[in-house]
Amino acid sequence: MYAKPVAAAGLGEARAVADAILYEGYLLYPYRRSSGKNKVRWQFGVLLPQAWAQAHGLSDAGVAGSAESWWQQTECLLEGPRDALVDVRIRFLQVQRRSPEELLPDGDHRPADTIELGSRLELGFDEAVPQEFQVRATVAEVLGGARRVVLRAPGGEESEPLTDEQGRRAGRVLRRRWPVTAVVTLSATACRTPFPLHRLQVRVENTGEATPPEAARDEALRSSLIASHALVAVHGGSFVSLLDPPQWAQEAAHECANVHTFPVLAGEPGRRDLVLSSPILLYDHPRIAPESPGDLHDATEIDEILSLRTRTLTEEEKREARATDPRAAAILNRVDTMPPEVMARLHGAVRSPDPASEAPWWDPAAHASTSPDTDSVVVDGVALARGSRVRLRPRPYGTDPQDRFLDGRTALVEAVLLDVDGAYHLAVTLEDDPAAELNQWYGRYRYFAPDEVRPL
Repeated sequence: MYAKPVAAAGLGEARAVADAILYEGYLLYPYRRSSGKNKVRWQFGVLLPQAWAQAHGLSDAGVAGSAESWWQQTECLLEGPRDALVDVRIRFLQVQRRSPEELLPDGDHRPADTIELGSRLELGFDEAVPQEFQVRATVAEVLGGARRVVLRAPGGEESEPLTDEQGRRAGRVLRRRWPVTAVVTLSATACRTPFPLHRLQVRVENTGEATPPEAARDEALRSSLIASHALVAVHGGSFVSLLDPPQWAQEAAHECANVHTFPVLAGEPGRRDLVLSSPILLYDHPRIAPESPGDLHDATEIDEILSLRTRTLTEEEKREARATDPRAAAILNRVDTMPPEVMARLHGAVRSPDPASEAPWWDPAAHASTSPDTDSVVVDGVALARGSRVRLRPRPYGTDPQDRFLDGRTALVEAVLLDVDGAYHLAVTLEDDPAAELNQWYGRYRYFAPDEVRPL
């Protein structure tokens, strides 16, 4: 059975995040072909042909999507009746080689790695074509037995004429793709839980056989699934978070085996009918920052810094970057024309963990249940609060080295604080500090965790 390519549309915010995953690391700053960063590409979700991967010892079965393999596996928990419909979208990039050829006097063409066209360059480079396939089945169908579907992204070749600045033919650009073949297997098993729950498995394997085992990695990539990931929707059911499962489903969540990918709830917060299984680890309901004006292909960077760095490229460097890839040209054009108010938004934003709250999280009124002056925390069976005396015992490791000089000193607790992660901290002043009263007046304290003090 074959799955057909589908148009990339719908699914809202989840698709925006999935698109960022698709092109994560596609091309890195300074966006030039000559950059060392861009000579070894395709770092996440790479599914190589099976024979080639096995010949090169790629047998890792961990969750990290940066480890190359010939297969990946998603397991998630699904609540729903037998007639609930599971809709799986398998998405990846297919490598496409762009090769410029110059026009000869006799009308023939000759391969050329670089062609000068006045102020413009034409370079050879590996681009990529996004592919998306849809596989659908009911819960009853996958409970009754594994459903195996073949995915085929065909090869092809296109030619585009090149002209110089006077509009005269100067050559052509050939774009060539190699076929990519994969198999996706859907299956499900019933979980042993107090409430009906199914473990849904989506396994993707690269079954291409055209790449010889002795081939170089660049050749193997031509028949590979790049940045492979899955969007899984259920109609008439819902998914259970593997990051924060309810107590009754925790054991079932721990039993899910995810290899080279990990599923999280996707879409708007509160939505539970959609999962994004990504080779890059995410949190539930991930989203693109609203301040970001466009993809920079490097989610580990800060948009503001990366945009400022891009602006500092010389004109010659920008010329090469524009010739390297259309996506690089789009980044340069966007950054060069970015209005000051858009750049200012990239400087930073503060968001409340509770969007429904009218008061920001740093406002004490937002959490009236906390009171540093009256709250307490129990240490060695003793409730410590403002006014309690303690002896300081800083941890030998993982603490401020300056605190080690205070080991054994006595201190007075000035406040019991609770941070946004739910951890307690004790604000203290040293009893033998001549400036203790002055520090109390200014509110200048030293801070220790409860396990770094002993009650007196």
